[in-house]
Amino acid sequence: MNTVDESLPIPVGNARGIRTASWWNRVREAGVGYLFLLPSLAGFGIFLFYPFFQSLYLSVHSTNLRGKIAEYVGFENYRELLTSEKFYHSLGVTAQFALLTIPTTIAAALLLAALTHRGLKGKRVYQFIFSLPMALSVGTASVIWALLFHPTAGMLNYWLGLLGQAPVAWLSDPSWALISVSLMTVWMNLGFAYIVLLSGLQSVPEDMYDSAKIDGADPMRTFFRIVLPLVSPTLFFVGVVSLIGAFQSFGQIQILTKGGPMDTTNVMVYSLYQEAFVNFRFGSGSAQAILLFVIVLFFTFVQFGVLERKVHYS
Repeated sequence: MNTVDESLPIPVGNARGIRTASWWNRVREAGVGYLFLLPSLAGFGIFLFYPFFQSLYLSVHSTNLRGKIAEYVGFENYRELLTSEKFYHSLGVTAQFALLTIPTTIAAALLLAALTHRGLKGKRVYQFIFSLPMALSVGTASVIWALLFHPTAGMLNYWLGLLGQAPVAWLSDPSWALISVSLMTVWMNLGFAYIVLLSGLQSVPEDMYDSAKIDGADPMRTFFRIVLPLVSPTLFFVGVVSLIGAFQSFGQIQILTKGGPMDTTNVMVYSLYQEAFVNFRFGSGSAQAILLFVIVLFFTFVQFGVLERKVHYS
């Protein structure tokens, strides 16, 4: 058998040809990769990057009623917002909405996932039922809950009547409106959080449960000391996604309360919608959208900087 002595030097011409072929292969592979990415990049460019930079451009201009640029105003729109009591009110309402929905959604989804992921008779049926809200759009879910919240014909007040309680003006009472919208939002987001957390629980190895049982740990201790740290990456992911979703909530506000009563449900997204598409102040609305983006980005970085330290990835 003929062998090639690898210690012999490769001729210069052959070495240059090998390098050229290797470079061309890398370019071709990169080109094929970017070709597959092209549809996604085009979608991001049209529906994400272009609107963002357009909003950034509009935020430093004033516009007429047709949305055309009238004049350059610099940071005047931002200064007006940051000195506006209405802006801080909508920011406070958004913070309350997030505090009412995010912990409740995660806690409820984690409880349901823990109860149905193993050892429960008919668990597939329960998993299907608890995942159903994910199949509904925001508009459909809002219409359903609007019927439930109806002051006279709604099922919620009917059940309260059976318990001997007075009916509640769920959507027209300032003390109940935000709670009602938050309740509907928790139910609507429960399906997604439940599926994600259920998949996280199902990824926990069975030998972990067996080892804990041999050591004499009860189910509660096993869950909080072993299972919960193992699903902490999933909990962290759900928390980040839920925070972004809470700050972007709009559909249920528009259908159920339209920001009322007395602006008690006027979250930031609905406030900028009113500013831009009701009052036709597109510059001020765009500035509010940019501020909302900065706020969401800040809280996301805080989550990654603080909460991620408590996440166990192994």
